[in-house]
Amino acid sequence: MAFSMMVRRMSAVGVKASGSPKKVAVIMSGSGFQDGSEIHETVAVLFHISNNEATYDCFAPDAPQSEVVNHLSGTSSSSETRNVLTESARIARGKIEPLSKLSAQNYDALFVPGGYGAAKNLSDFYSKGSKLRLETDVNRVLQEFKTQSKPIGLCCISGVLAAKAFPRCKVTIGGPEQAGTITSIGGKFKEAAVDEIVVDKTRLVVTTPAYMHDAPIHKIFEGIGKMVARVLKLAS
Repeated sequence: MAFSMMVRRMSAVGVKASGSPKKVAVIMSGSGFQDGSEIHETVAVLFHISNNEATYDCFAPDAPQSEVVNHLSGTSSSSETRNVLTESARIARGKIEPLSKLSAQNYDALFVPGGYGAAKNLSDFYSKGSKLRLETDVNRVLQEFKTQSKPIGLCCISGVLAAKAFPRCKVTIGGPEQAGTITSIGGKFKEAAVDEIVVDKTRLVVTTPAYMHDAPIHKIFEGIGKMVARVLKLAS
């Protein structure tokens, strides 16, 4: 088989022809889209990281969830409490550390999947809107990666974290109806389809809408795949 054909085939399945693998960090916010990380999005992020021959470590705040939602009925339980780190461990297969232990100096890039956990546990955007505050370690980690010029990838509603952390950061969280959400925080909004990405080249932030659009799962995976690939390229 000709060498050029081998390279094309390797690229098609996300395998790098040469170079050492990138090591990245993934921040989770629970398990389940209504009160934690969106599971499809999180799995897509992990899949595409691995498919690009990078390695990852998972992190989550070691703190109570802001609320617990029954994903069958959609109702919130006032009598139940769950821990963000413990719940995130379900997706990470137990291989996860408290977010307080994450240091940007040990990684090439950062990823944050979506889900309401980003708006409830990684920030208080769900309850405070444009007056949101980021969880202390979330803000610390985002600032560390930016200071060290290391790229950050976010999908779905987690784009609001970058809009808050980095004034005038260009992000997407879907269609034009979401523009006011980002601009009210201080970010710059750009519309994108589910399989598209938006890149802020100055701040090295890459976003994709994911389930901010009502789209089939293969399209969610496609958009996240492009986001992951671009982040890893920026980390090169």
